[in-house]
Amino acid sequence: MVQLSETWFVEGNIDFESKKYTILAYLQRVNACFKENKLYPQLSDIIFHYNNIIAFKNNKKFLQQQFPKRLTGLQIQKLEVLYEELISDSELMAELEDITYYAMKNMKKTIDMGANIYEEVEKNIHIEPIGILPLQSKEGYFFLSQPNYNYTRVYYYYVSIFEKSNDKYRALKSQFVDEWERNIVNTYESIKLTLMKERKNIPAPAVYAIESKARFPLEETILPVAKRSFVRYLSHNTVL
Repeated sequence: MVQLSETWFVEGNIDFESKKYTILAYLQRVNACFKENKLYPQLSDIIFHYNNIIAFKNNKKFLQQQFPKRLTGLQIQKLEVLYEELISDSELMAELEDITYYAMKNMKKTIDMGANIYEEVEKNIHIEPIGILPLQSKEGYFFLSQPNYNYTRVYYYYVSIFEKSNDKYRALKSQFVDEWERNIVNTYESIKLTLMKERKNIPAPAVYAIESKARFPLEETILPVAKRSFVRYLSHNTVL
């Protein structure tokens, strides 16, 4: 996939035509993935770049606070110095304004396309607990399945809570465990019992089934969307 650097729009020759082809080549690859219903990592990447441009345009004096944390302090410093240079060159600044406006307009169309796919996937996801749950559900397993896929994929999960600006955020880490063929023997309950026997580090795990009612690419789409839906489900329905 064609990659953009974090500060692509202000690197090298700041020329509208050359930057236009840079962004179009990038968007062509992202759109191709979205047409195959493959969302990640493309969706999070393009949102990152879109937010970078907004931060640069609207908060140029506060770049260090506004830019996503993926940028290093040195990159932020270079951007601040560059802006001071650009602001004294009205012709170059106008060129940069054209570049960022064009990029934002076309990125927004692609982001909307990805967001529509995300919403379609999300509304087809169903989550339910398997058996009796422990008092806390911050650690356990989730089973992932979808139509026309003859296996149930099992993942270990752990939810961590961290604070940022006086707000609490939940992050879910997951690890693939194994997959079971879907049949009358390998029910969710029987898979849970097998896990409890073979993986005694969690004697009474919280276990959930996450089912997609529609078929989408598993690794690139269903799994990342399911994990986000699962965190929200746990936040609203359990004690973490």
